[in-house]
Amino acid sequence: PDNSVAANLAVWYQQERRGEDEGETWLKDLRQWWRRTGRQLDLPIDGVSGATRAPGTHTISLDTETSGLKDLEPGDYVLNIEAVREVGGREMVQIPFSWPAATDTPLSVSGETELGDITLNITQDE
Repeated sequence: PDNSVAANLAVWYQQERRGEDEGETWLKDLRQWWRRTGRQLDLPIDGVSGATRAPGTHTISLDTETSGLKDLEPGDYVLNIEAVREVGGREMVQIPFSWPAATDTPLSVSGETELGDITLNITQDE
């Protein structure tokens, strides 16, 4: 509710060295992420940063004990997904959710230009 950043879950960008920190140079184009938290971080972020992935379907699985979700207080949150292409568009979508989730209900949103269908599945520990 206070619009603070609770956790960084994944940041994908070019990590190969073609020039000194060349991939990190473009992270500021992820405008919302950069303004809210990115510029304050030391990159790469262990367990969060990863190489850019090709277009397609991707899955990110996070365990509450080993991810930024470990210390997440109960409450209402928004998952922000932001994408930028080098010579292309930019898009950000949001999925509001409550933590901890009452049921295993998937939450979905669809992008219009750079992002396709995105589903957030929060499952209960068994």
